[in-house]
Amino acid sequence: MGNAGAAPAPERRGFRLTEGQRGAIFVAPALLFILLVAFYPIIRNFWLSFLNIDLVSMGGTKYIGFKNYFKLIRDLRFIQSFENTIIFTAISVPIEFLLGLVFALTLNESFPGRRLVRAVAIIPWALPTAVMAMAWRWIFNDMYGVFGDILVKLGAIERSPAWLGEPGLAMFAAIFADVWKTTPFIFIILLAGLQSIPHEIYEAASIDGATSFRRFTRVTLPLLRPSIVSALMFRSIQAFAVFDLMWVLTGGGPGGSTQTISLLVYSTVFRYLDLGYGAALAVVAFVCVLALAGVISWFNKEKVEY
Repeated sequence: MGNAGAAPAPERRGFRLTEGQRGAIFVAPALLFILLVAFYPIIRNFWLSFLNIDLVSMGGTKYIGFKNYFKLIRDLRFIQSFENTIIFTAISVPIEFLLGLVFALTLNESFPGRRLVRAVAIIPWALPTAVMAMAWRWIFNDMYGVFGDILVKLGAIERSPAWLGEPGLAMFAAIFADVWKTTPFIFIILLAGLQSIPHEIYEAASIDGATSFRRFTRVTLPLLRPSIVSALMFRSIQAFAVFDLMWVLTGGGPGGSTQTISLLVYSTVFRYLDLGYGAALAVVAFVCVLALAGVISWFNKEKVEY
């Protein structure tokens, strides 16, 4: 009776998170992992580029500001390595893209044994790069290599030159091996993009009287542009940072003609124990990769109108 006129107790509500807060909690471990694995080494390497770390005479660590970067500008080894990297990337990536596009268009058609051909086509990409590069060293050997022997028998050359012993030929051999190795990578990405294009669009274009060439330029290429940008971005970054292929195939020789920035960073840090200068080289390479990725992304910035 005494509680008959009492006000009802307020309803207790538990603490509830918004959708954004729940999403932040779930994403936080992944972000923390990225910060520890990716961003901390980048920041640490950037700081090391301002130091002079003397490991040879145990002289300790000294802050020298931008002296490593000034040294880099005057370093002929860096200039040569940068030119070699640009040449390797500028030649290998377009060739791989064109070949990958041709293979993707061909293997997107229906014909007997298509699945088998697709499986065989990706074998070069599945092979370890170091193993593949060692095989190409034997193929390009001037004494008993298959590549020169085939050209001699075809009458293209009189005798097999030192493919890996001459500056121009060594770069050609490295590009040739890289094209064989990584063309399937672009082929897989472009083939996946082609298979995502609805067939109804091609049927509608055919009904409107579009030729095969116009269907390719007005339908296939615009719809395939995201896949093209992705393939070119990944492949360009990989080519610019090439290391294992050059290390096994030529070791950067002869005379530094195939030495890339990655090889120069490796030799500077692990052979000459110059950590500060090696960090500066790595920072410049990182900036170049970011700029390259930005340029490629710019081509996919505008919306595609179908």
